[in-house]
Amino acid sequence: MGQEINAQHFHKRDFNHFEQALQEETALLSSWFEEGVFSTTEAMVGLELEAWLVNQQLCPAPSNQPFITTMNHPLVVPELASFNIEINSTPQPLSEAPYSALTEELNTLWGKGEQVASRMDNHLIMIGTLPTAEEDDLILANMSEQQRYRALNEQVLRMRGGAPLRFEIEGHESLQLRRRDVMMEAATTSLQIHLQVPFEQSVTAFNSAIQISAAMVALCANAPYLFGRDLWEDSRIPLFEQAVNVEPLSHRLGEGRVSFGTGYARHSLLEFFIENRDHYPVMLPICQPLPTEELPNLMLHNGTVWRWNRPLVGFDQAGAPHLRIEHRVASAGPTPMDVTANTLFFVCVVMGMVARPDRRAKNLSFIEARRNFYQAARYGMESEVRWQGGKSIPLRTLLQQELIPLARVGIAYLGLAPREWQPWFELIEERVQRGQNGSCWQRQWVARHGPDFSGLMGEYLEQQCSGNPVHEWSISG
Repeated sequence: MGQEINAQHFHKRDFNHFEQALQEETALLSSWFEEGVFSTTEAMVGLELEAWLVNQQLCPAPSNQPFITTMNHPLVVPELASFNIEINSTPQPLSEAPYSALTEELNTLWGKGEQVASRMDNHLIMIGTLPTAEEDDLILANMSEQQRYRALNEQVLRMRGGAPLRFEIEGHESLQLRRRDVMMEAATTSLQIHLQVPFEQSVTAFNSAIQISAAMVALCANAPYLFGRDLWEDSRIPLFEQAVNVEPLSHRLGEGRVSFGTGYARHSLLEFFIENRDHYPVMLPICQPLPTEELPNLMLHNGTVWRWNRPLVGFDQAGAPHLRIEHRVASAGPTPMDVTANTLFFVCVVMGMVARPDRRAKNLSFIEARRNFYQAARYGMESEVRWQGGKSIPLRTLLQQELIPLARVGIAYLGLAPREWQPWFELIEERVQRGQNGSCWQRQWVARHGPDFSGLMGEYLEQQCSGNPVHEWSISG
């Protein structure tokens, strides 16, 4: 969940105070890495799922405040736009029944959310980009009430010297836009998977997440259409990168605030927090009135650097710090069943790589991993990627021959009972076998019916409400 702040306008002294606090907290975090004080407890999994509220015409409905008030649940919170919400999960130990628990909780919250939306003459949809959204929906008047969003908008434009944000996406068709606010970010709705691992596994797990990001973005793609244009298999990726772009030349790394990152972890995840401090200018300089030991300002600053794989620091119930990976590459949806399956597959492949170092792509350079990611985001499961030794391989072949077997290694390593993995794992195998994710289904529908995006979303909503996983969806007519 995003941290709320208590101001949206800042002075030079605010930046100075915040930078000093950030220095102190980063130094404290460095000492924790040196002393090895991080929690070594068992691995945990959790997720954040972003979704859209739509009206009876299946267009964005800017009504998240009454929706959230009626839901009255701490795990359901607003997102950037007043037609977006976010559903969070309770973290689950991987040694118990994590996927049954995640599924039950998500189904309960989603079911209640559908009922609340229906009473408001709305619907709730999980999808990466909404084909019926129009440019006029993504305006400041539809920004949520939280001050952190208004502050973010102000600071992005300040860091750009007032220059408009430029959007240029070349896919099946082209999109070129200029905007003077950050509201285009609201068009990108995601599944964010959180994996907490013991300290000694954190580097391997983080680098493994980077290596499999191409496979995950293709496997979970559900965002081909925006403003009537057929763009990438997962158009969220270039759209989000450009939506809060404060100009790569504004700092020394040459990477934007949203990016694939600058490299693997070499020795520890501390490297990324130092990179944040040294290379990413402070965006929200609100000194949090909390003890330094809680790292409030470091966490707030880390929340304004959106790597597709982002390291996080948290605290367990006993107050001990832990490390976790936020894997941000998956589109939302299409169904709760697919969301659980995507989460399980990511975790089990990563843990398979932790358990079997010999099975990791040791010779895959970071540059190749990054190239793979953007190829897969653009072309999906039909793309060609590089793997061991730079060898080119069809992505579906990689999934079938390397990553699905690795996930089985992870399942065995975690000791999951069959009921805790089999239903969702078989779904992934079928999706890969059929080659049908959310983007594929949407494009097949448009190929048969034409670019009738209201009709597309009508049938999408029917299929979503059926609960059937996306690889089983058919096309009417």
